[in-house]
Amino acid sequence: MAGARYADFLARLDRTRTLGVALGLERTRSALDRLGNPERRVAAVQIAGTNGKGSVAAMTDAILRAAGVHTGLFTSPHLSRFTERIRIQGREIDGDHLAELYDAIVATAIPLTYYEIGTVLAFAAYAEAGVELMVLETGLGGRLDAATTCHPVATAITSIGFDHAEILGSSLAAIAREKAGIAKPDIPLFLAPVARQADQAIAEVAAAVGAPVLRLATDFPEAPFPTALPGAHQHTNAALAVALARTATTHLGRALAPSMVQAGLRDVVWPGRLEWLGDHVLIDCAHNAESAVTLANTLDRLPRGRRALVVSVVAGKAVKAMLAILAPRFDLVIFTRSASPRALGPSELAAAMPAGPGPRTDVADEPLRGLATAREAVGADGLVVVAGSIFLVGDVRAALTGEPRDPVLTSDPPATSV
Repeated sequence: MAGARYADFLARLDRTRTLGVALGLERTRSALDRLGNPERRVAAVQIAGTNGKGSVAAMTDAILRAAGVHTGLFTSPHLSRFTERIRIQGREIDGDHLAELYDAIVATAIPLTYYEIGTVLAFAAYAEAGVELMVLETGLGGRLDAATTCHPVATAITSIGFDHAEILGSSLAAIAREKAGIAKPDIPLFLAPVARQADQAIAEVAAAVGAPVLRLATDFPEAPFPTALPGAHQHTNAALAVALARTATTHLGRALAPSMVQAGLRDVVWPGRLEWLGDHVLIDCAHNAESAVTLANTLDRLPRGRRALVVSVVAGKAVKAMLAILAPRFDLVIFTRSASPRALGPSELAAAMPAGPGPRTDVADEPLRGLATAREAVGADGLVVVAGSIFLVGDVRAALTGEPRDPVLTSDPPATSV
């Protein structure tokens, strides 16, 4: 995959975590200017939202590739390798080449944050590779997110919920305004169903900049084909992806036949989201109350045998709300700690359990031990669910699939460090 240069890049990148998260576009724009503005050389679609934006990005990319478009896909965070964040034609970028691109960014002398570096790396890589269309998942919010320095031909908002409220705002309307900051003049903004106050806030922001808002079922249809990604919520995500892909191909002067849409939705892969590893282990990055509801709805459609939940969550998440939703659906809940330095300790998670009767609980000092305990408790035919932090899912997925991990583990700094 990569060698010593990539490992050195990861170590250098990890040191930038001390800069924390600093929202704003000025640093990113300055670095891009000094690099010759690679973001201007590639058309883009940009996706924001509390949940679902990664799935929409993956489906949009898959549809476009099925239509013969040379694509770049930028997502975050990553499960096992930083290179997952920057894909060209569905393939991760080479790590050693990423290190070369990073040297050019360092030479700009602009002090970029961890996420800003990833964004600029993606733009530079896509321009260099002659990508026709880059699909960008917004990192945090939208208005001040580094990805918003792109020049999109279409944008989308997948959902509005209470995540990162301490940064984005304490009401749905405030959060919606931040996410609607991706809107651009005369560029269509495709919108999934959201709460009325969020819809109104998005409409106000879009009107102020002159962006038309197109709403699902009113202005564009449901997706015509099923998607390979499980969960009823993916029908909405697929509709957004089709709308984005259709707008992008029109911009590029390409045709988008129904067979291409069908092929893209059939072949899309988005690991770690309601993903089955064998018949009896389900992993999911349910990291807030809204995504916990999605997981709970999926569980409610499954036969009710013995079940165990292995869970780890990073600080700052709505742990009590998540456990109130998920815990009643299990016979055993095992609290553990992922490799992330932001992970809450098992005892802290246990203290967030709802009061009163509930499932049996246990603690494990590391995820694989928790997985082993869960498997033993439910037996050969029982269900083990590993859910919560993307860091937990990445740890377990890599162990069960043999997926290679980065030689230097690194992750975004906490969003509270603004």
